[in-house]
Amino acid sequence: MKNIILTLLGAIAFTTSMAQRKYNLTVHEPLRIYMVNVGGGRFYLGDDTSAVDRRPAHAVMLDDYLLSAYEVTQRQWRAVMDNNPSSYQCDDCAVTNVSWNEVQEFIARLNKALGANYRLPTEAEWEYAARGGQFERIHGIEDVHAEGKHLSGRNLPQTVAWYSRNSNDHIHKVGLKNANELGIYDMSGNAEEWCSDFYAKTYFNSKPVKNPQGPESGLSHVVRGGSYESDMDECSVTRRAAYLPDTKSLSLGFRLAADANPKKDCCGEVKKECCRGQK
Repeated sequence: MKNIILTLLGAIAFTTSMAQRKYNLTVHEPLRIYMVNVGGGRFYLGDDTSAVDRRPAHAVMLDDYLLSAYEVTQRQWRAVMDNNPSSYQCDDCAVTNVSWNEVQEFIARLNKALGANYRLPTEAEWEYAARGGQFERIHGIEDVHAEGKHLSGRNLPQTVAWYSRNSNDHIHKVGLKNANELGIYDMSGNAEEWCSDFYAKTYFNSKPVKNPQGPESGLSHVVRGGSYESDMDECSVTRRAAYLPDTKSLSLGFRLAADANPKKDCCGEVKKECCRGQK
């Protein structure tokens, strides 16, 4: 907790460049975690024109939730874990080289210190937010086919993503590229990002509809989004990968999610079993 409080002092300078009031944001102290209020809704998850594990595209309904506007930074990680595993080190760059298991430890420590209910996003939550949530204009499956490979923000890749052609082969400060429609940054490229779900190649065949959580079990967890190492076609909002939970990579990081209205017991404490996305 001491590290978390001390980090606030170093974060103040960073907030000037990160703060955006035109989006539906709340700022969580003391680490200045910018959470976007994502209004739930119906969308098409997946892409029928791409890799087999992204098929079939199917309708999904999500409740409201919160998602961090930025990938977790090295400054934030160090405040909680007292180390920095990233190869390319800068305080305001996305933290990388962290395993799924280590991310769970980070979240557990952060929640205990702050009395919060952070978690990893499900992959459905991740893709919905990357697509722009309710701001994505999809009227039928034809639009999914046409737009299934789009970037988060739907602009030229160099304006929304750090990827193989512009990254100089290293991670960058979060939030330097353009945000998508929700005010969320770097979902097409900077660090690829852990999600909570177990991975199954054929999971989409079951066409889960309401707040899908992924398979009940598995060996690997889902990773979403492109990274600074990715070619442009791997910066798609539908890109899926599977990594073992102890996997570390110089391009692999994460962002935080939380339930919009976590259920509480009579003492006002968040019930852990009510938090979606915890496996």
